[in-house]
Amino acid sequence: MRRYITPSRGTRCVDQSSWFLTVQYSLKSIFLPRFHTRETSGSRALSGIRHSLFSASLLIEMEINLGKLAFDIDFHPSENLVASGLIDGDLHLYRYSSDNTNSDPVRVLEVHAHTESCRAARFINGGRAVLTGSPDFSILATDVETGSTIARLDNAHEAAVNRLINLTESTVASGDDDGCIKVWDTRERSCCNSFEAHEDYISDITFASDAMKILATSGDGTLSVCNLRRNKVQAQSEFSEDELLSVVLMKNGRKVVCGSQTGILLLYSWGCFKDCSDRFVDLASNSIDTMLKLDEDRIITGSENGMINLVGILPNRIIEPIAEHSEYPVERLAFSHDRKFLGSIGHDQMLKLWDLDNILQGSRSTQRNETGVVANDGDSDDGDEMDVDNSASKFSKGWI
Repeated sequence: MRRYITPSRGTRCVDQSSWFLTVQYSLKSIFLPRFHTRETSGSRALSGIRHSLFSASLLIEMEINLGKLAFDIDFHPSENLVASGLIDGDLHLYRYSSDNTNSDPVRVLEVHAHTESCRAARFINGGRAVLTGSPDFSILATDVETGSTIARLDNAHEAAVNRLINLTESTVASGDDDGCIKVWDTRERSCCNSFEAHEDYISDITFASDAMKILATSGDGTLSVCNLRRNKVQAQSEFSEDELLSVVLMKNGRKVVCGSQTGILLLYSWGCFKDCSDRFVDLASNSIDTMLKLDEDRIITGSENGMINLVGILPNRIIEPIAEHSEYPVERLAFSHDRKFLGSIGHDQMLKLWDLDNILQGSRSTQRNETGVVANDGDSDDGDEMDVDNSASKFSKGWI
C-alpha cells in the first residue's frame, strides 16, 4: 500500500491489520525518542512548554476508547453526536453530553460498514445519514437512527477511497489513492464531476464555495484547484519537496495553507498556485497530518508527535500548544456543531473531546491586538482576491 511512508514514522494509516500497526509503533516507541524535533524557535518553545501543557487553556472533557484505530471523525451538524470510522470497517456513533455533568459518552450505533477499513466519515443531509468511504472502493450511506443502509456505491472509485467532504446541501466530494477526485449528486446517486488531479493519494480536500472550486492536497507533493463549473483541473502547484497532507483556506479566501510531511506550512496566494508565497518552519520536523481553521487568522494543527497547536497565519507564529493527544500521531481533528468541543483521534485508539471555551475567550484579546499587524502585513493582502462564481447553481436537499 502506498501511503504516508517515512523512515522515522513507519507506515501511517496502515490498513492490512491492526496487529501490524501495533507492532510497528511498539518498535517505534522502543527505538525512537518520543519527540524528535529540529531546534527551531518553535520547537524550543514546544519542548519548554510540554511539561506544563496541562495548565494550558484547553482542558480535556471526555475520552472514548474506540478499541480500534480510527481514521476519521465527524460531528453531527446540530446534535451532540460524533461518528468515527475504524480500521476494521466499522462505523461507530456516540452521543456525548455538553452540560458538564461528566457523564460518559454512550455508543448509540455500531455498523460494520465495509469489508476493509473505514477511512472517511461525513454526516450528510442535515445529519440524517452518515457517508463512509473505504479501500474496498465503496461509498456507503447509513441511516443515523436505524443503522440501516440507505445506498451503497460498490465501485465508486477504482482505488481506495481516502477522503470525503460536503460541498453543497446535495453534493459531496471523494478522493482516492490514485489521485482521482469525484463529485457526487446525492439526489441522483451519481457522479457529476471527475478530476484526474494527482498522481498519488488524495490526503485532504477543502471547498471554496464562493468560487465553486475544490482544493486538494496529495502525496505527490502538489496542491490542485478543480473548477466545478468547467469540470477541469484549473491549476496545480509545482512539486514540493515532500508530501502535502492537509489544507485549509484562510484570510477570506486570499490564502491557502498546506501542511506537509516535514512539518512545514506552505502558504499559497489565491490565483498564484504555481509556487508558495511563504513558508512557516517552526513546527518542523513533525508532519502536520491534520488542520482546522479556527478563524481567518488562526488554525489548529495536529502533528505526528501527538501535539495539537494553535498557530497564527500572517504573521506566522505558534501561539501556543493547546493539547497533547498522545505520544503517537494525531490522525484527525474536528469541531463539534456548537464549537464547544475539539475532537481528536490518534494512533492510541482514543477519541478525545477537548473544551474549546477557554481558548476562544483567552485568544480574543490577542486577536484584537494583532488585527493591525495582519492588515499591514505585505504578504497578507497581495491583491489576489478569490474569483467568485455568482452563477453557481443552488441545490436542493437529498440523499446519496
